[in-house]
Amino acid sequence: MLYTLTFNPSLDYYVKVNNIKQGIVNRTAGERLIPGGKGINVSLALKELGNDTTALGFVAGFTGKAILEEINGRGLKNQFIQVGGQTRINVKIKSVAETDINGEGAIVTPADVSSLVKKLKKNVRAGDWIIISGSVPPSLPKTAYADFLDELKAPKGVNIVVDASDGLLTESLRHKPFLIKPNIYELCEIFGMAHTTETRRVAQCARELQKHGARNVIVSMGADGAVMVTETEQAMYVRAARGQLVNSVGAGDTMVAGFIHEYLNTGNYFKALNFATAAGSACAFTETLPTREQIEYVESLML
Repeated sequence: MLYTLTFNPSLDYYVKVNNIKQGIVNRTAGERLIPGGKGINVSLALKELGNDTTALGFVAGFTGKAILEEINGRGLKNQFIQVGGQTRINVKIKSVAETDINGEGAIVTPADVSSLVKKLKKNVRAGDWIIISGSVPPSLPKTAYADFLDELKAPKGVNIVVDASDGLLTESLRHKPFLIKPNIYELCEIFGMAHTTETRRVAQCARELQKHGARNVIVSMGADGAVMVTETEQAMYVRAARGQLVNSVGAGDTMVAGFIHEYLNTGNYFKALNFATAAGSACAFTETLPTREQIEYVESLML
């Protein structure tokens, strides 16, 4: 089973505003409201690819209820825990440039996290995957994912995947996750260096993260492709497909889902990275998460 964890989900409100102007009333030229949160996106993408997945995490208030209604309507298995406060609303403005305004999130306590641990402990077995993605609400520390894994004590053979930034990622490395996927901006922030897409330098930084515990590292670089270093001491690079950027939200999540899907099918790191990069590109080229057919079409352009 594939379990995704979303500590800080959201309702994402997308608005299109032609040539937005500050200080006056602007009118939308289009809008939509969909469930968001990186783990939820990973689960939805995995489900689209045909993998059995269960989404877990925390929801609160009327916004949390709306998320559950939507994902239940899509047939996504889930075991979310109700907590205090309100699940956040993230505003995604599409105008001359993309602008995101993300909320803080619900009130999640250590006791809530312990309840999530108990849910997983009842079910997780060797060979399962636990994919931890995204941010945490302000009520939790930057060690939240590492603390969660400390308490979980996952059985041997469970594959941990972490897609997060800053201390949420680096503190989790002591648990030797099977895969981490920082994007290039997060990688540069971790190492305190200027932005770069020089693949050799990116691979060097990825190897440093391996020294701290990560077994495999993918660094996503958007239109510049992706770099991966593996626990089998391979280093590889895949170019991204060329196309028109429509919406970058969810591309990294779809990439994670694509990698896991293809790795489970083939056990081949390069094939999995290639499919993952195609999945991320396909997401960037569409307004919503891509279909399997769209991902496979983009992959055919990369061959």
